[in-house]
Amino acid sequence: MDYFKDKVIIITGATAGIGKQLALMTAAKDVKLVLAARNSERLLEVENECRKKGAQTLSFPTDVSSEEDCRSLVEKSVEKFGAIDILVNNAGITMWARFDELKSPAPAQEIMQTNYMGSVYCTFYALPRLKKSRGQIIAISSLTGKTGVPTRTAYSASKHAMAGFFDSLRIELAGSGVDITTIYPGFVATEVRERALGPDGKPLGESPMNESGIMPVEECAAIIINAIKKRKREVVMTLKGKAGLWLKLIAPGLVDKIALKSIMKDKKQPVES
Repeated sequence: MDYFKDKVIIITGATAGIGKQLALMTAAKDVKLVLAARNSERLLEVENECRKKGAQTLSFPTDVSSEEDCRSLVEKSVEKFGAIDILVNNAGITMWARFDELKSPAPAQEIMQTNYMGSVYCTFYALPRLKKSRGQIIAISSLTGKTGVPTRTAYSASKHAMAGFFDSLRIELAGSGVDITTIYPGFVATEVRERALGPDGKPLGESPMNESGIMPVEECAAIIINAIKKRKREVVMTLKGKAGLWLKLIAPGLVDKIALKSIMKDKKQPVES
């Protein structure tokens, strides 16, 4: 029997990137999927794709920065399927601007409210049900949740906050049967950078970096699915990411320089007219 058979899985940020790919890859495993995201039209499109693959589905338009939306998401999930087995906290937004370039601190608040508080809200309301099912919480963080990265100040802060929250919660829930897996991807081929907030607090509209050579979203989702099956504590993706964590222990200043060089290397260069 497949590990996911008959499990009720809530996925936030399910209309694009990692969330969408997780939904599509688990849909054929006889699961009950609850798909949450802000864009209702794209949500219905993903739901239809998942149904065609054999999943029972519920799509629920959700802005995770709203506590009320998160509460309603959990309530509707239980109303529809009677339980929650896996909560995937995936919804998030990023930024691409130096902090001293921001026109106001509003983007920092928006990012923290979505990435961190969105995970807190969903986890708070789902936790009683997850205790009953001895279920799992999956937190999609980032390598920036392990080490700071230039142009990503608020995003990195939100992912550090997620790491601290879920590490602490894991200890609190010891013996409850609820397992927490924190995922730390590097750059993945998704649309997230196109929607990254710029200095004016508005989405950029296009990726500011060279997208070639980064991890395909299918590969990232496959790694996460394997981690869920094994109920792993955490997954740090890429050899470079793992090496960077060890190097940070002995030469943190060097890691800072590497992070800056990496961002500058991958940044799109202006085309001369």
